[in-house]
Amino acid sequence: MNLPNYITLSRIFSIPLLIWILLTKHIGSLHGEKELLAAAVFILASITDGLDGYLARKRGQVTTMGMLLDPLADKLMVTAAFITLVQVNPHVVSAWVAVIIIGREFLVSGLRSIAASEGFTIQASDLGKMKMVVQIVSVVAAMLDMRWWDAEWNYGRFHFVLGIDLIAKMAIWFMVALSLISAIDYFIGFWKKIERSSERRRRRAFVLTRRRKSSDVATT
Repeated sequence: MNLPNYITLSRIFSIPLLIWILLTKHIGSLHGEKELLAAAVFILASITDGLDGYLARKRGQVTTMGMLLDPLADKLMVTAAFITLVQVNPHVVSAWVAVIIIGREFLVSGLRSIAASEGFTIQASDLGKMKMVVQIVSVVAAMLDMRWWDAEWNYGRFHFVLGIDLIAKMAIWFMVALSLISAIDYFIGFWKKIERSSERRRRRAFVLTRRRKSSDVATT
């Protein structure tokens, strides 16, 4: 075990804590303590998603365990957050939204597993990275929306209103669209590489067949 792997494990251990905070009645919500604490836990866990990979590459500590745990932690965190939000804030996160988002995560994981078994990798696209940012915004906004639909600030003559409910719903819809588009993008990239791999195999088989025929002619 090394530091990057410990950071990844901390993200996994934060998942039951996040679920407990969102579902418990032992933390007051009069002033939004529960929602703010849940948002803080999710943001910190999301930060570790990039931190563990950065440290692993910088310190030369990329391990098989880390390569296994990192995507697993991501999928568990996303799944836990959206399933819990379906229960605690269904007017923002509907069940079908959670199904699309979670299904996309496991689809991409399956494609990557097949690609790895075929000897190639599928790199994270810009759409996938953008989806991750929007995902963080949407989850945090949906958590805050449990307590505040609008946030207001007064600075002297200035009165500022932030529509948290509107931001949460727009971010959710945007994330659903990005999830579908990025899933299609991953599938297209996967299919192209599978086709290239199959073509190489056919060429190798053809070359080997021709060599065998040539050797058979030479021996006769």
